[in-house]
Amino acid sequence: MSRAGSRENPHRGPVCPRPASIANMDSTCPVCKTAEIISGKWTLLVIRDLADGSKRFCELERSLKGISPRTLSLRLRCLEEHEVVERHTFPEVPPRVEYALTTKGEALVPLIDDMRSYGQAWLDAEKRTTVAA
Repeated sequence: MSRAGSRENPHRGPVCPRPASIANMDSTCPVCKTAEIISGKWTLLVIRDLADGSKRFCELERSLKGISPRTLSLRLRCLEEHEVVERHTFPEVPPRVEYALTTKGEALVPLIDDMRSYGQAWLDAEKRTTVAA
């Protein structure tokens, strides 16, 4: 384990790096602890895409335009480490791997739904106001 409490990859550093702003937060605060898991770039979007059901790596890569394969791999590994995502490997040739939300991951879906509602109500409204002005 690293100083930040994440698993180390000897060649690349921590699998789940803690942003400095979160690393210094109250470790007993449930909001801080949740933010530590979901605050990584792309993380919420990975969870959003898996909320519709299990997906293969290439499907996630296609739906998350702009994410590098390495970043997607790191995000999935980090979410696995936090038991938010589970990886299913099928004994086929070629091997097939699918990712799905665990019960713990599914519990984050209402948070994403609330963010979507907020964006539609407040951020889309700002865009409409700016265009109308």
